[in-house]
Parts: sequence; C-alpha cells; structure tokens
Amino acid sequence: MLAWLLATTLATPPQDLSAVGVVVHALPQHSSALLRSGERTRVVTVGETAFGGRVVSISTDRVILEFPDGRVDVHLASAPRVAAAPPPAPTPAPEATDPVEDPATPHRLMVRAEVERRLGSEIPRILAETALAPVMEDGHVVGLAVTRVPDGTILSDAGLRSGDVIKQINDTVIDGMGTLIGLWPRLQGATELRAVVQRGGRPVVLSVTLR
Repeated sequence: MLAWLLATTLATPPQDLSAVGVVVHALPQHSSALLRSGERTRVVTVGETAFGGRVVSISTDRVILEFPDGRVDVHLASAPRVAAAPPPAPTPAPEATDPVEDPATPHRLMVRAEVERRLGSEIPRILAETALAPVMEDGHVVGLAVTRVPDGTILSDAGLRSGDVIKQINDTVIDGMGTLIGLWPRLQGATELRAVVQRGGRPVVLSVTLR
C-alpha cells in the first residue's frame, strides 16, 4: 500500500508547479529552466527529472515535463525580457587593478530566512524587470551587463546597479546566462556571496554575508 501511495504521488505533478525562468540555447540539450513548487526550487536541463517528471523540452514560454500519466505544459510565470542589443564592452582601465569594495555599496549582512522570504515574493518581478545582455570580447562572453534592475528588490539591496557588468560570483567566471542560472543550487547553501562587477571601468566587489 505504501509503495502504491508513493508511486501515485510521484506520478501526479504538483498543483503549484511553475516555471520562473528559462535560458534557451541553440542546442536544445543545453537549455535550462528554473522550476518551483512550494518552497522548493530546481534548476534543470532537458532530460533531467524534477518534481516527479522528466523535462522533455524548454522553450521561451514553457517547460514540458513528462509524468507517468502524461505530459504537462508548465508555462513561464512572466514573459522574459530580451535586451534590444548588447551594449558595447566597457573601456578597461589603463592598468589592471584588484577589485575593491565600492564605498557606495559596502558589505551587507542579511538574514537568510528574510532573504528566502523576499525571493519567494520578488522572483516574478525580478524576472520581469531585470534585463541582462552578454558583453563580448574576441567572440567570447566575458560578463553579463545589467541594463535594468528593479529598485527595492533583493538585487538592488545587495548593491547591484544598472550599468554593472557581472564578471564573477563566488569565484565562478560568468561566461553566459547558463552559468549564472547553474550557480543557483550552489548559492542556496552559501553563507558568503561575493560578486565582482565592472563599474565605471574598474572592478568592484559586492559582498553579502547570510546568517
């Protein structure tokens, strides 16, 4: 009986299952999506299993999962915004310098439970109002330019500004949207978040401690 109940539960997609973000790649197997149900969030690619279903395809407006009792279309909670054109790469400083803390955006101390609560309510707005564009050098992505960031969200409170170019997060080089979304599971358990952004032609550190 227990095995039957478990199988039935896994065969049924959660009623609140939603897609809160997608990154569509030219190669379908490299596309990724951010799925959510209740308090759980998963970053998945085509072929992976999440919430009892297998991801069949990822497109700009939906994620299709296959459950034992059939396929389910999970529509994106809010339409993704696409920047009209990538901004030009920022002019580098004459001499390379180590990233320093910007006095205007000093180190932050945040309570993890409060951050998780805010993310739960702010993710739809962040996805709808934040715009990122790849910055290219020699044919390679060397960072993501923030062309728009919503005020009053966890992103702005952490020090991120429009015009920043995200270069690294916790020592991981940001070479595309897939890398940025793929960091999500690793960052969920982190106590220190450290981003290096290019601001005004020089590298700046944005750091947050979660307690």
